[in-house]
Amino acid sequence: MASLVLGVSTTSSSAVSNLACANLVVSTWPLARQANETITVSVNALDIGAMGSAARAGYGGLLLFGLTAPAKFAAIVSTLQRETPQHYTMLVMTDQEGGGVERLTNLVAALPWAQTMGKNLTAAQITAVASRVGRSMKAAGVNTDLAPVLDVDGRAVEPGATNPDGYRSFSGVPAIAARDGVAFLNGLHQAGVTSVVKHFPGLGGSTGNTDYGSAATLPWATLKKNGLIPFENAVTDGVTAVMVSNARVPGLSSLPSSISPVVIGVLRQQLGFSGLIVTDSLGAGALSALHLAIPAASVKALEAGADLVLAGSPASSAASLQLALETSNAIQAAVNTGALARTTLEAAAAQVLASQNQISCPSASSTTRG
Repeated sequence: MASLVLGVSTTSSSAVSNLACANLVVSTWPLARQANETITVSVNALDIGAMGSAARAGYGGLLLFGLTAPAKFAAIVSTLQRETPQHYTMLVMTDQEGGGVERLTNLVAALPWAQTMGKNLTAAQITAVASRVGRSMKAAGVNTDLAPVLDVDGRAVEPGATNPDGYRSFSGVPAIAARDGVAFLNGLHQAGVTSVVKHFPGLGGSTGNTDYGSAATLPWATLKKNGLIPFENAVTDGVTAVMVSNARVPGLSSLPSSISPVVIGVLRQQLGFSGLIVTDSLGAGALSALHLAIPAASVKALEAGADLVLAGSPASSAASLQLALETSNAIQAAVNTGALARTTLEAAAAQVLASQNQISCPSASSTTRG
């Protein structure tokens, strides 16, 4: 568990040691492998069998889309995990929030919209529901849930182009959104599933949905008093992964948060978060509005301090693999030109590696970079 002391999160010595060992391990890897570790490959669950090359290339994660998974999905994922370099575990993730945002419905337990849970369930009941969902995810080979949504939004509407939250939010009251969001992430953790809370620093009341175009959060002065509260509570409670939104924050940064060193700096320095930082989809309209293709946006996100970059729903498995390769090449080129410090890339890759693996520190004689 983490505790928040004077704005600095203190994590357990074992977590710090694991990350330190991951840094040592990653520092010995060739540049291409370091770049790959920071990239997530999107795939429709029905095409999971096409991800063998992604596993062998050492990409950091697979992001699953689709309502249906093949009957042997868990066995296929297990095979993929055995094919990774040194058999390190990849993040296998999806958006299992509840209500209208669910995946792999033939394998993973259903749950209501977050707002429905917030209105009708106690915190203990929400934890129990999330634990049940987490156990079904774990059994299917999915080790990471891009949930819960910690945004503060009380509007009783389905999410759409004008509002990214609505029913996805537990409550329009910061304290309730914080309590229920933490209850949900604790249930996932009980099941052994990593929770990625989102969308930092809070999309409640935003001007629109960043999937469709540029959007802004509430002003920073306002956000600090309400929307930030659930994230502060989650960090205090020991959450290990946070997704940063693609919205700009008036009064703080004119860039989409996912590529803003200022916003990510707030998460690291002000909130004291020391875990994995994940971007929202870099294929979103908020990035394309800046004429940033996914590979270029990925470089900017890593430069800003993100650890793992996400793309959107894939047109095909082949297209997704090609995009991952192009993204890796862009990251490597940025390192080679000095635009992205290699130490920054190594720190990001180490966060990804440590998030799913217990790392044994290499001996001093084995720390020669490839």
